Amino acid sequence: MRTLGSMNVDVVTLFVEELKETRVFYQEVFGLTAVYEDEVSAVYDFGNMSINLLQISEAHGLIQPGQVAPRESGSRFQFTIRVDDADAVCKELVRRGVVLLNGPMDRPWGVRTAAFADPAGHVWEIAQQLS
Repeated sequence: MRTLGSMNVDVVTLFVEELKETRVFYQEVFGLTAVYEDEVSAVYDFGNMSINLLQISEAHGLIQPGQVAPRESGSRFQFTIRVDDADAVCKELVRRGVVLLNGPMDRPWGVRTAAFADPAGHVWEIAQQLS
């Protein structure tokens, strides 16, 4: 058997309080159509992996005896999408009604970044390599 570290991440499941609102966000901001959806979930294909939005009321059964953290607990990770022009992408995000958390800004490690959150509080970053 291959080691888990040599395998691709296939699906990331995000627990969301308001599935309908978050579904609309993913459709309008990312321009995606769900590849699967039902009353409690929606799955979006990001090319190399899928994001499963799951109504938080259903999350407990997946991770018991672990606890599902509420949005108010704060961010514990972020997704990053590489882009060619961070400023152009930011303008388009703002045009689509997205409020940027920060950026675009040049980082000391040679990347221009900006961050925003989906309605459930999951943080996304766009990143443009500068050198």
